[in-house]
Amino acid sequence: MATRKHELTEAEWEIIQVVWEHEPCAAPTVQEALQARKKWTYSTVKTLMDRMVAKGLLSTERIRNLILYRSAVTQKQARKGEVAKTLTRAFGGAFTPMMQFMLESHSLSDTELAELESMIRKRRRRER
Repeated sequence: MATRKHELTEAEWEIIQVVWEHEPCAAPTVQEALQARKKWTYSTVKTLMDRMVAKGLLSTERIRNLILYRSAVTQKQARKGEVAKTLTRAFGGAFTPMMQFMLESHSLSDTELAELESMIRKRRRRER
């Protein structure tokens, strides 16, 4: 599973975040959680969730007439897929130009810069 890409659509992101928070959960739980900001009907949510099962993003468990959904990908896997997609689309897969863009486009505090420098130092030590 390490090489498998987990790229989610905007709608899938909305759904999986609710599933992560409430799992295991039924489709009505997800629909209710998203109702205020998405106005999606139950059938829309159920269809999206079933497609996510087919894509391997969610798994199901049937208890009598109730279908419970669980995430089949971790938050880390989903984020990795999202960053990889962005990196490929916007920067041709090149990491350094993306980091340069992020550093130049966002004002980082001294604390944030120190944290980034610390992460880089730790990574270098690990690779030696």
